[in-house]
Amino acid sequence: MKTYLVTGGAGFIGSNYIHYMFRKYGDAIRIINVDALTYAGNLENLKGVAERENYAFIKADICDKSAIAAIFAANDIDRVVHFAAESHVDRSIKNPEVFVQTNVLGTLVMLNCAKNAWENPDGTYQQDKRFLHVSTDEVYGSLEEEGTYFYETTPYDPHSPYSASKAGSDMLVRSYMDTYRFPANITNCSNNYGPFQFPEKLIPLMINNALQGKNLPVYGDGKNVRDWLYVEDHVKAIDLVQEKGRLYETYNIGGHNEKQNIEIVKIILDTLRDMLPEQDPRRKHISYDLITYVEDRKGHDRRYAIAPDKIKAEIGWEPETRFSEGIRLTIQWYFEHEEWMKHVTSGDYQKYYEEMYQV
Repeated sequence: MKTYLVTGGAGFIGSNYIHYMFRKYGDAIRIINVDALTYAGNLENLKGVAERENYAFIKADICDKSAIAAIFAANDIDRVVHFAAESHVDRSIKNPEVFVQTNVLGTLVMLNCAKNAWENPDGTYQQDKRFLHVSTDEVYGSLEEEGTYFYETTPYDPHSPYSASKAGSDMLVRSYMDTYRFPANITNCSNNYGPFQFPEKLIPLMINNALQGKNLPVYGDGKNVRDWLYVEDHVKAIDLVQEKGRLYETYNIGGHNEKQNIEIVKIILDTLRDMLPEQDPRRKHISYDLITYVEDRKGHDRRYAIAPDKIKAEIGWEPETRFSEGIRLTIQWYFEHEEWMKHVTSGDYQKYYEEMYQV
């Protein structure tokens, strides 16, 4: 039985990954979820797996060397899937130190602890140990021309403290692969959406606000382009890279779905109106009139687009979920989990929201 150490498993992508892995492998694997439970980490995301005998949760910060080392000492870890990160660009502009601490120094702690646990006296590594570092397309910077894409060979050009911190963590992983031949891979993904996403991000923010008849804040002219990837497609790719990817390689994971932000907002409004019953009182106030343009984010990248050619050619992965299907699945999930949304949007989140968007 393989043992997986998943960092940030109470967050959006990490919790989706854990659910997927148990659906796929059942009792054939063991998962240890390590999460500091910051504002975006929520154990409610893991209802349904918490009672499993082959699952364990440990509250710990990835920057805590002794805590992470103790986990490796007490368990024979076969796979590390490193999701844990501060991930919101706006927050990084307000408080870049936290991003460097978690994303760079935390990744260094994870690398050192895994290396110390797996390395043999002769500098080789125990058989079939693998570390996967989950990163972002934002490390590549901004694309200006249509028809151009990010490839694994695209030079890094980060523009925000968030993307700079992720670029730094990527470079650390690369250095360990090159210097120590540490058994690792890096994945860089496009914008994820789907169940359990914290509503500071565009899609759940717009769904939540529209259902409440609140303004929908859109940065700048709304024409910034992102490539959208349904989260279950992403976690399938991560599993495939861990099991079939060539060691020391980077794989880009993209959704083949480029859309302007304003286009996404209008699709959400149209889909909500289509999915809500005629008699639902929320339906009447869902309109384009809710769209409110706000001052653009500092250093706002204009366009991201990933070419997932390499992962398709080498591993056979490609996105399965069209956006028109994925957005309906996402909205349906939020319909069915209104209590979850109420819990995560109370208190400090509201203060942050008002500060960010000045509403």
